[in-house]
Amino acid sequence: MSRLPKIAVLIGLSLILWGYIVGPLVGTFQRSITGSTPFADYVRFFDFRSGVQGEAMLGSLMISVLSVITSGVVGVFLAVILQRWDFPLRRVCQILVLVPIALPPLMGVAAFVKLYGLGGTFPQVLGDLFGTDPNAYAIEGLAGVLLVHTLTMYPYFYLSVSAALEQRDDSLEEAAYSLGATTFQTWNRVILPMLTPAIVSGALLTFMSSMASYTAPLLFNVDYVMTRQIMSADANAEMAFSSVISVMLAAVSIIFLILLRRWESRAAYRTQSKGGGRKRQRVTNPAMKALILGVSLISTVFLILPIVMIFVLAFSVDGSWRTAALPSEYTTRNIVKLFTDSATWAPIQNSLVMSAMACCGAILLGVSCAYVLGRTSFRGKTAFDIAIMLPFALPGTVVAFNLIKTFNVPSVFSFGQVLVGTYAIVPLAYFVRFSPLVFRSTTASLSQLDPSVEEAARSLGSSWSYAFRRITLPLLYPGIAAGALLAFVNGIGEFVATILLHVHPKYRPLSIAIFDEFYRGNFGTAAAWGVVQVVLVLIVVMVTQRIQRQGKLMRP
Repeated sequence: MSRLPKIAVLIGLSLILWGYIVGPLVGTFQRSITGSTPFADYVRFFDFRSGVQGEAMLGSLMISVLSVITSGVVGVFLAVILQRWDFPLRRVCQILVLVPIALPPLMGVAAFVKLYGLGGTFPQVLGDLFGTDPNAYAIEGLAGVLLVHTLTMYPYFYLSVSAALEQRDDSLEEAAYSLGATTFQTWNRVILPMLTPAIVSGALLTFMSSMASYTAPLLFNVDYVMTRQIMSADANAEMAFSSVISVMLAAVSIIFLILLRRWESRAAYRTQSKGGGRKRQRVTNPAMKALILGVSLISTVFLILPIVMIFVLAFSVDGSWRTAALPSEYTTRNIVKLFTDSATWAPIQNSLVMSAMACCGAILLGVSCAYVLGRTSFRGKTAFDIAIMLPFALPGTVVAFNLIKTFNVPSVFSFGQVLVGTYAIVPLAYFVRFSPLVFRSTTASLSQLDPSVEEAARSLGSSWSYAFRRITLPLLYPGIAAGALLAFVNGIGEFVATILLHVHPKYRPLSIAIFDEFYRGNFGTAAAWGVVQVVLVLIVVMVTQRIQRQGKLMRP
């Protein structure tokens, strides 16, 4: 890219980042220093003698680090199993392992509680089996939050590592074996280092998502985390102190981002292959085939149990599930109502359209920023990276409050319109919150692609745009598709920011429809809505994978 176009792109991206991401987030810091003594609330935050804020920060950090470790182990393990070997039902498992990303935030955590919490299915079954107190087997507190995070956030690792495995070339691994390297040496010195960008991407998204998690600590009764303290300050009308906690939460995520970038920059993780060259190993040994199939199926079934619980709840009579292992009464009324009520499909349509709009914007911004940061040199690249990742480090409530403060008056970035209270504010919030998903996933794929591949096309007379469109973009497709899938699915399930931004029943999305029923105590009806969301996401996953397979055939 020549100098003038590069400057124009940088200016354009900087304006977008400032207008929709950085500018609104500045409002958080401004609120944190309001009052007669501007930094008094920061002094209060760092007064760890009271123990509250120090314990909350330590609790959030501990949960986030543990979530990265457990989610990473699960996500990388599943990606390796399902991408490296070809065995019966592999494609089915590939679809099912992505089902947890379809869990509605509130309903999904409630399903975990119904499965593993006090009075849940597994504690009741184990209590009856061994004749002991069922509560002794219930998962509560930190363990419950960690379980939810692990089984809902491992797709960040799974998708990025799967894209990296799909993109890498077998020749490096074959060369290592031909030179006498053992399997352990090949994995330790060749395969895992090449997966570093993908693992870093998954770790960053998991850490930030865990830091911003609110529903899991709420339902598993973990009070001393930063998100709970933010909501507590808001409830007490301490907006300045709430902003202080939000700023510190973002600061922790920024420090984690900088540390990961420095660790990742110690080496290059590129090949000069055009990618897409690997061939899956066909499992022919009956014993090994049975072992891999058994491990895959058991892992998949365990991961989709919360989804199964939502389906069970959807066929239960409201109020019929109290302390038993399963509901005592079942009905099809909840499902039938969805297809007979004329107003049923309005929330579904709203969610699909809003998420699609946000996803398109996230792809444009995320891919552009990833390419600019990966293929150009300029001062402030780290600040650029931090700017686009910041919204993912903050709870949805903070992002929503920032957008309300910024767009409750006409501005250049809203084309002279007041966006608060309109249809546009919700997809804008989704765009702001989930652009980092596309950005990090694309960055991971771009980190593995050597610039010489694109430069070779340029040396043969291709223009930059032609080389990017025909060479670079097709090779980045697995990463872009993985990020876009996460952005779209998260948009459908987004609840915290949506409940603050949507004002008209006509614009009610699916997540709010689920919450309305859940709030009324109609768990069966809420679960029926959850089933709709799960089915929608499964359709999106299958369509995405089909497009990916077709895209591989069209690669150069």
